[in-house]
Amino acid sequence: MRIATWNVNSIRARLDRMVDWLGRSDVDVLAVQETKIPDESFPAAPFLDLGYEVAHHGTSQWNGVAVLSRIGIDEVQQGIDLLPGWGDPAVAEARALGARCAGVWVWSLYVPNGRAQDDPHFAYKLAWLDGLRRFAAGRLAERPDVQLVLCGDYNIAPTDDDVWDPEYYRPFTHTTPAERAGFQALLDAGFTDVVRPYTPGPGVFTYWDYQRLAFAKRRGMRIDFALASPALAARVTGALIDRQERKGKGASDHAPVIVELTDDHPEPPRRVPARPVPSPLPADPAAPDGPSADASTADASTADASTAEAATAGAPTADTSTAGATPGTSAVPSAPDAQPALFEEPWS
Repeated sequence: MRIATWNVNSIRARLDRMVDWLGRSDVDVLAVQETKIPDESFPAAPFLDLGYEVAHHGTSQWNGVAVLSRIGIDEVQQGIDLLPGWGDPAVAEARALGARCAGVWVWSLYVPNGRAQDDPHFAYKLAWLDGLRRFAAGRLAERPDVQLVLCGDYNIAPTDDDVWDPEYYRPFTHTTPAERAGFQALLDAGFTDVVRPYTPGPGVFTYWDYQRLAFAKRRGMRIDFALASPALAARVTGALIDRQERKGKGASDHAPVIVELTDDHPEPPRRVPARPVPSPLPADPAAPDGPSADASTADASTADASTAEAATAGAPTADTSTAGATPGTSAVPSAPDAQPALFEEPWS
């Protein structure tokens, strides 16, 4: 079983790359962040054609989270009651979505950016992390054997090894003691960063800014994680950061993070026949997706060489609903030689 998490920074801008990547990555469940699209506009058809069921939670052109699964979606939870809202009056944003897939609760999470240390959004971020901790700890207390993974963009680099230059980030968010304490509290609650043992640092990142050739200069941050409950962590056999997907024209500023599990599903995976006629991919319209939506073209000149790494404080800042599982179908298998290559390449 293979679970992945990926901040795509606009599903409109990244749809063709997502479909292509799913076709060759052999991922069973994908947690997606920053879809930047309301539920009614979510382009489910291409994923259904590949055999993935879809659950999405999005309300506007900001934020948005999804879970795509080719092994069934048996239950969906939109949002977490313990998480604070944002705004005046405070409103719950589309930042958390959970789906039970073959007995595993996969949560797609987009932690608030924080913006600046003296910004109200920073206090919101810390409160959001505390709410997530209380929720996750409660799930473990209720059922210690729960199969649960907290996937997503945490907008936190937990250690100095997780940023290209710790001193550069001191005045900004993402590396402050308070944010790191919020992340550590999740680990102290019983969850494990199951990717790090297979992608040791320093210099191993998941995010590189579009500006100042950050990717080419290896100026990145490790801010995307899969934090697993003890029962699920015991099933992990490998992990990787697919840095290759950050290359080329139209790339997200985040790379997919993949976790490999043993196949002893708590529940048997549910698969149905594939859709016989794939629907065409929709055009990639220019949409109001915020300042970074079209910025991926800035990396095009470096295409296969490398692209851009973080010379700013962190991941994209702009953020803000109803979710449900859309019945999908059996997945198209990836090419036989595609899967081994993922685990053979040394990532840096």
